[in-house]
Parts: sequence; structure tokens; C-alpha cells
Amino acid sequence: MEQALIPVFRVSELNEYVSLMLSNDPNLSDLRVSGEISGFKRHSSGHLYFSLKDEGALVRCVMFRQQAMRLSFQPQDGMQVLLYGRASLYEKDGSFQLYANYLKKSGEGELYLRFLALKKEMEERGWFDESRKRPIPFLPRRVGVVTSGTGAAVQDILNIILRRFPRMPVVLASVRVQGEGAAEEIAKAIRAMNKKSAADVLIVGRGGGSMEDLWAFNEPVVAEAIFSSKIPVISAVGHETDFTIADFVADLRAPTPSAAAELCVPEMDACNEAVHLQSDRLRRALTARLERMRATVRLFATAKAFRLLENRLMSERQSLDNVREHVFRSTREQIVRARSELARMRAQLVALDPSAVLERGYAILTDPDGRTLGGVFAMHASDAVNIRMHDGTAGARIETVNMTDGN
Repeated sequence: MEQALIPVFRVSELNEYVSLMLSNDPNLSDLRVSGEISGFKRHSSGHLYFSLKDEGALVRCVMFRQQAMRLSFQPQDGMQVLLYGRASLYEKDGSFQLYANYLKKSGEGELYLRFLALKKEMEERGWFDESRKRPIPFLPRRVGVVTSGTGAAVQDILNIILRRFPRMPVVLASVRVQGEGAAEEIAKAIRAMNKKSAADVLIVGRGGGSMEDLWAFNEPVVAEAIFSSKIPVISAVGHETDFTIADFVADLRAPTPSAAAELCVPEMDACNEAVHLQSDRLRRALTARLERMRATVRLFATAKAFRLLENRLMSERQSLDNVREHVFRSTREQIVRARSELARMRAQLVALDPSAVLERGYAILTDPDGRTLGGVFAMHASDAVNIRMHDGTAGARIETVNMTDGN
């Protein structure tokens, strides 16, 4: 019995065959699928790309611009919808997907409702208030980054920071950004950065993904860590259309991780140029002010009032010279008079000095007790006396006493 030949397909032939089989299946060519929208994106062409999911599986979906224009609402992540369309295979990459002809909104998904509840709760606590948010420093000394150490987001952040400011130190805290335990790791890293004062600004985030992928940044533990952070926080979660609780609590929301890096540090060349411009401006301002002051001085120097003041100053100087000369002359005269009076008084003292009298041959007589004898009336024969002359003393005894007439 001959064995049937098994055909060998080329990849493109296989994908084309499967696509044809799916298109010919009546159950798949006109179907309705209920699920929750996830990873919604609107392309610049107007086509819509998203996934439908339930608790156990996920399927990719496409809705072309012509069908999307008929929608009466704006699809977004978390919405529960009913999709009308067909199943097929995208032949270029072999992806199974649904082509949507129409979407009917059937309610908001469980995750989205949970997100809204968390948002309302934290808003009521005041965690979103603009008044408590701090400004991002213009030129931080260090930048802290809390994200996955292996994702594309961290590479984008590092590349942009080092391109804009090559010498900027960056401190990376590598954490899980999705899955069980990711929220606790993110919160722990934020607290550690604060405890060590590791940076002047923190970038907290990750690249894009579905609402489930980003859910760690909706957890209260992450929101509380951001709220309690002493370091200003820039949230950078997903793409521009993605919003998380972390975005509302953070001091600043960046639409993407790359944008966060640009908001975080200025361009070094621009800073240098600004410094040079300010230096030149300050130098010109000082030069202009000095010139105005010089002009003011010149104006006063040539003014009539200044001349009058100058003449008065010169007159006062001359008067001061005259007074000084008068004082000097008067002082000299007083000194001459004082010296003359001193000489006169010295001559008188010399004349009255007993020693000077004794030098002329006179003597002073005293009794044995040392009392001066003023005349012979106080003397008697045989009295002992002391004779003091200029060169010494001598003892004597009175022989006779003769008083002059009239005494």
C-alpha cells in the first residue's frame, strides 16, 4: 500500500493556508467576543490596536480606521466590551488576532473599577494636592532611578541623562516592575533612597504595557512611599496615554521615561552658555554703571555749585592753617614765659638756700638740742653750741655774751 505524500509547506504558504481555513470557518468569520480592553493604542493612521482578555487568556485585536470612525465612545484600558468581527491570522508574523468591525461598550472592567476606587480614596486623603508637591531642582547633584535594571526604560533614561549632562552621577535601584512583590520592591527602593539621601531627585517608572503590567504603580504601598518621600519624585510609567496612581501622587508626571530624563537634568552646553551670557551681561552692566558714576563725578566737578563748595573748602583750609599757626605761636610764647619764670624762681630759691649763705662765710648756731639760736640774747656764758658751716659742723662753748645797744 503506497504511503500518502506529506506536503512540505513554506512558512508563507502555511500562514496563508491557516488564514484561509480561519476565514472559511463560519464560526470564526462572524463572531462575538466579550472581554476587557487592555494595552489600547491609537495609531497615527487611525487604526486601533488592543487586546481583549478575561481571567484566563488574552487575544490581540485590530480595528481599522473606517470601522473605528463609527464608534460612539473612546475605547480605553479596563473597559468591558463586546467585539463583533472575525478571526484570522496575520500572515507576516503568524499572529492569531481578531479583526473588529464594531465594539459595544458593556461596562468597565474589574481592574479599571479598582483603579478608580483607589484614585478616589487617595484623592480624598489629599495625596494629589498640588500645594504639597515640591519643585524639581534645576541642576541636581545626583539623580536616583527606581526601575528594572534590565528593561529598555533604564537604558533610555541613562542615555538621555548622560547625553544632556555627561558628568551627572546616576544612582540606580534595580527592582521588579510587574508581577507579585513588585510594588513592595519599588516602595522599599524609594524609602532606601530617602534614608541614604542618595539623590536630589528620583525617577520612578518603567516602559509601556497593559494595565496589568503597570498595576504595581497603582498599589497603595508605592503611592505611600512616593507621598512620604523627602526627595522630589518624577513618575515615568508607560506611555503618554497611560496613567497610574503613582502619576497623581508624584511631584511631577513625565509622559515617558525618556521625557523624565529630559525633565530631570538640563543640557550642560545650555548651562555653560547661560553662565557665559550672564557673566557678559553682568560685566556690561557693571561697566555701564561705573561709566555713569564717572560721568556724574565729572558733572559735579564742573558744576558751579561744586566750584563754590571747592572755594569754601579752600578758604576753610586756609583758616585752619591760620588757626594752627596762631596756636603754635601762642604755645611757643607761653613756653618762653614759663621758662623765664622758672629761671627767676630758681634764682630766688638759690638766694634763699642756707647752703649758699654758708658758702659766703656765714655760720648757723644751734643749741645741744638742735634749736637754731637767733641771737646772743638766748646765749649765756659757758653754754655749749654747735656751729654749722658750709663744709661741716664744730662744737664750741660761749665765753662771753655782749649785746649791742638797744637790745
